[in-house]
Amino acid sequence: MATDRRGSHLLLAVPGGLVLLLFFAVPLLAIWSDAVRDPGSFRRVLASPVIWRSVRGSALLTVAAASFSLVVGSSVALHLSRMDARRRQALMFLIALPLTFSGLIVAYGFILAYGRAGFVTQALGFIGADPVRVAGVLFSPVGLAFASSYYLIPRVVLLVLPVLVNFEWTHIAAAESLGARRWRALADVMLPQILPTLVAAFCLVAAVVFGAYGTALALVGTRVSILPLQLYSMIAETGSDFPAAAALSIVLTGCCTGIMATGELVAAHHEPRDASA
Repeated sequence: MATDRRGSHLLLAVPGGLVLLLFFAVPLLAIWSDAVRDPGSFRRVLASPVIWRSVRGSALLTVAAASFSLVVGSSVALHLSRMDARRRQALMFLIALPLTFSGLIVAYGFILAYGRAGFVTQALGFIGADPVRVAGVLFSPVGLAFASSYYLIPRVVLLVLPVLVNFEWTHIAAAESLGARRWRALADVMLPQILPTLVAAFCLVAAVVFGAYGTALALVGTRVSILPLQLYSMIAETGSDFPAAAALSIVLTGCCTGIMATGELVAAHHEPRDASA
């Protein structure tokens, strides 16, 4: 019986294993072989001041966008968790819609809204704002972080909401009955319980924004120094040092994998242990 169950589990894992092999392992091995074909490819990448400037730009963009998305997404999830199930489901459908759009569509929508001729920019112009200055913010690292948060916030909500829905609010009521203020009860009782999920959500959206380039390319082109745009520039514009581009791809993949692994390790470390184990 146990052997049959194990065999059925392995059979069910075959489709996922094939997808992982064909669409991740094989392309990664091809890029790796292209990078190691030239022994100096990684050295050229790590010695380039342009690459290190892009690393700093990617780090700042990632921290800013992921932090903003975590705060907003957690607040939205907290509000939704206090609603009844029917209203929560309807609102979750609307919140998840941005995940169906590509980065180019998101960028185009922000240009229509916040560009120099955008309706939000023009509305702000009527109350005295400078449309050129307002539009300039959109095409800067700050605007890129703001636009990226559009599709990062729903991911945070989807991750944090189940934990908040299942949270025992009687713990907060008990803390308040003992004299604690609401913010103090949330910080001392709720926050330690949901902190691993918050860390995992932060790492997920950080990995997404660290490796994303569609929205960045449409908004700022190659004027902002971040690693995905630097990789795009090496492939599309110069196109002469493909081993170095492959090496940068490996570095970028490693960074995103490391960020994701950090979140998974934190979440796994704080999972409740089975008392019978």
